[in-house]
Amino acid sequence: MNLNLTPGAEGLRAQLFHIIFESDTPGAKAFDIALIGAILLSVAVILLGSIEIYAERYGPIFFYIEWALTILFSLELLVRIYCLERPMLYLKSFYGIVDLIAILPTWLVLLVPGAHGLVIVRLLRVLRIFRILRLMEFVGEASLLLDALKRSLRQILLFFSAIFMVVTLFAALMYTIESPEAGFTSIPMSMYWAIVSMTTVGYGDIVPATALGKAITMILMLLGYSIIAVPTGVFSAQVIRSIREDRYSEEACPGCGYDRHEKRARYCLRCGTWLDEDSEDPRKKDDKDESASD
Repeated sequence: MNLNLTPGAEGLRAQLFHIIFESDTPGAKAFDIALIGAILLSVAVILLGSIEIYAERYGPIFFYIEWALTILFSLELLVRIYCLERPMLYLKSFYGIVDLIAILPTWLVLLVPGAHGLVIVRLLRVLRIFRILRLMEFVGEASLLLDALKRSLRQILLFFSAIFMVVTLFAALMYTIESPEAGFTSIPMSMYWAIVSMTTVGYGDIVPATALGKAITMILMLLGYSIIAVPTGVFSAQVIRSIREDRYSEEACPGCGYDRHEKRARYCLRCGTWLDEDSEDPRKKDDKDESASD
């Protein structure tokens, strides 16, 4: 987490900060492991609670476990806010928002009348599955993937904008060619068909009946095969770039100009030149010592 978070003050707040936001002490590692276990337990309860046979048999147990975990996560969030000097900086971050999403649905259920808002209650309960996103906090490569996603966001948005235009054009064309009896009752419904065809899923609930419509479907499916790998390629390129920036230094060798060194490298891979210009090459020091001894 690269937010430059700092503890609010020395003493208890600083101790809690080191336990919660760091992982280089036994206490911090134990806290992380306990939190991961609680998150996995909560997600397991949500998943099992959606299965009717388990919900009927263990519903009350799931209910008490869920509330116990919600209270635990609520206290944890309060402690996080308490130990920070600038709590709003954390609450506005990705993990702060996920923390709020993880606990708010359970508390909001108390405010929603069950008889008149069953759909809303169900939605709020499902939103608790977002707790699994908190596991990203404990994955070292998560920041690298998020950085790559931010860098490729504009290209991906441009790609999906182009896809939306293609889908709309094909949908309007098929709405004109095909009859409502074939399922093309509106342009939005035809857009659903175009997306399913372009992704080559092919549910078969809407099928063109005319020869021209089938020919257009073939073109759309071939087009889908051609472009489906574009966002993957863009994202992969940004991941490689992030890995390179995270692992390799941009400074060139003063001797030969080679710039593909790892950040921890001290000598040039190509010519052996000492790379750290702020300090003296140990080999020169050894040569001086040998000359002095002679």
